Amino acid sequence: MADIPENEEMDLSTDFMTLVDDDGDEHMFEVLDAIETETGRYLALVPHYEDAQTALENDTELVIMKVFTDNEGEYLEAIEEEAEFNAISSIFTERLGEDYDIIYPEDEE
Repeated sequence: MADIPENEEMDLSTDFMTLVDDDGDEHMFEVLDAIETETGRYLALVPHYEDAQTALENDTELVIMKVFTDNEGEYLEAIEEEAEFNAISSIFTERLGEDYDIIYPEDEE
Protein backbone atom coordinates (compact mmCIF):
# COMPACT_ATOMS: atom_id res chain seq x y z
CA MET A 1 0.00 0.00 0.00
CA ALA A 2 1.25 3.47 -0.83
CA ASP A 3 -0.13 6.41 1.11
CA ILE A 4 -0.35 9.93 -0.19
CA PRO A 5 1.27 12.29 2.34
CA GLU A 6 -1.25 14.41 4.24
CA ASN A 7 0.12 17.65 2.85
CA GLU A 8 -0.33 16.41 -0.73
CA GLU A 9 -3.82 16.06 -2.12
CA MET A 10 -4.34 13.45 -4.82
CA ASP A 11 -4.92 15.70 -7.80
CA LEU A 12 -4.91 13.86 -11.11
CA SER A 13 -4.38 17.10 -13.01
CA THR A 14 -0.87 17.18 -11.52
CA ASP A 15 1.79 15.27 -13.41
CA PHE A 16 3.76 14.22 -10.31
CA MET A 17 2.91 12.71 -6.95
CA THR A 18 4.92 11.60 -3.97
CA LEU A 19 3.97 8.25 -2.47
CA VAL A 20 5.04 6.79 0.85
CA ASP A 21 5.74 3.06 0.87
CA ASP A 22 5.15 0.63 3.75
CA ASP A 23 8.62 1.41 5.12
CA GLY A 24 7.91 5.15 5.29
CA ASP A 25 10.16 6.00 2.33
CA GLU A 26 8.95 8.66 -0.10
CA HIS A 27 9.09 8.08 -3.86
CA MET A 28 8.29 10.55 -6.63
CA PHE A 29 6.23 9.30 -9.58
CA GLU A 30 5.02 10.84 -12.79
CA VAL A 31 1.36 10.14 -13.53
CA LEU A 32 1.11 9.15 -17.18
CA ASP A 33 -2.56 8.30 -17.33
CA ALA A 34 -5.65 7.66 -15.22
CA ILE A 35 -8.77 5.67 -16.00
CA GLU A 36 -12.01 4.84 -14.27
CA THR A 37 -13.90 1.63 -15.00
CA GLU A 38 -16.77 -0.20 -13.36
CA THR A 39 -14.18 -1.91 -11.12
CA GLY A 40 -12.52 1.30 -9.87
CA ARG A 41 -10.00 4.07 -10.56
CA TYR A 42 -6.49 3.27 -11.73
CA LEU A 43 -3.25 5.18 -12.34
CA ALA A 44 -0.35 4.45 -14.67
CA LEU A 45 2.84 5.76 -13.04
CA VAL A 46 6.57 5.78 -13.73
CA PRO A 47 9.32 6.61 -11.23
CA HIS A 48 10.56 10.19 -11.50
CA TYR A 49 14.27 10.96 -11.20
CA GLU A 50 15.48 14.50 -10.55
CA ASP A 51 18.76 13.77 -12.32
CA ALA A 52 18.45 13.15 -16.08
CA GLN A 53 21.52 10.90 -16.09
CA THR A 54 19.98 8.65 -13.42
CA ALA A 55 16.80 8.45 -15.47
CA LEU A 56 18.78 7.38 -18.53
CA GLU A 57 20.70 4.75 -16.58
CA ASN A 58 17.58 3.14 -15.11
CA ASP A 59 14.95 1.15 -16.92
CA THR A 60 11.65 2.85 -16.34
CA GLU A 61 8.97 0.43 -15.30
CA LEU A 62 5.30 1.22 -15.71
CA VAL A 63 3.53 0.89 -12.39
CA ILE A 64 -0.23 0.37 -12.41
CA MET A 65 -2.03 1.02 -9.14
CA LYS A 66 -5.65 0.98 -8.00
CA VAL A 67 -7.03 3.97 -6.08
CA PHE A 68 -8.89 3.24 -2.83
CA THR A 69 -10.64 5.62 -0.47
CA ASP A 70 -11.38 5.08 3.21
CA ASN A 71 -11.95 7.21 6.33
CA GLU A 72 -8.29 8.28 6.35
CA GLY A 73 -8.18 9.42 2.72
CA GLU A 74 -7.03 8.05 -0.60
CA TYR A 75 -4.31 5.48 -1.08
CA LEU A 76 -2.94 3.28 -3.84
CA GLU A 77 -2.48 -0.48 -3.86
CA ALA A 78 -1.22 -3.02 -6.34
CA ILE A 79 -3.92 -4.91 -8.20
CA GLU A 80 -4.18 -8.35 -6.62
CA GLU A 81 -6.47 -10.12 -9.10
CA GLU A 82 -4.63 -11.29 -12.23
CA ALA A 83 -7.67 -10.92 -14.52
CA GLU A 84 -8.30 -7.37 -13.28
CA PHE A 85 -4.63 -6.47 -13.70
CA ASN A 86 -4.50 -7.91 -17.22
CA ALA A 87 -7.64 -6.00 -18.26
CA ILE A 88 -6.43 -2.69 -16.83
CA SER A 89 -2.86 -3.05 -18.12
CA SER A 90 -4.26 -3.82 -21.57
CA ILE A 91 -6.22 -0.55 -21.52
CA PHE A 92 -3.16 1.46 -20.42
CA THR A 93 -0.94 -0.30 -22.98
CA GLU A 94 -3.32 0.61 -25.78
CA ARG A 95 -3.64 4.21 -24.60
CA LEU A 96 0.06 4.77 -23.88
CA GLY A 97 1.49 2.68 -26.72
CA GLU A 98 1.22 5.56 -29.18
CA ASP A 99 3.45 7.81 -27.06
CA TYR A 100 5.80 5.32 -25.35
CA ASP A 101 7.80 2.27 -26.37
CA ILE A 102 6.43 -0.53 -24.23
CA ILE A 103 8.61 -3.60 -23.79
CA TYR A 104 7.03 -6.64 -22.23
CA PRO A 105 9.15 -8.85 -19.93
CA GLU A 106 8.78 -11.82 -22.29
CA ASP A 107 10.17 -9.61 -25.13
CA GLU A 108 13.45 -9.15 -23.24
CA GLU A 109 14.33 -12.86 -23.16
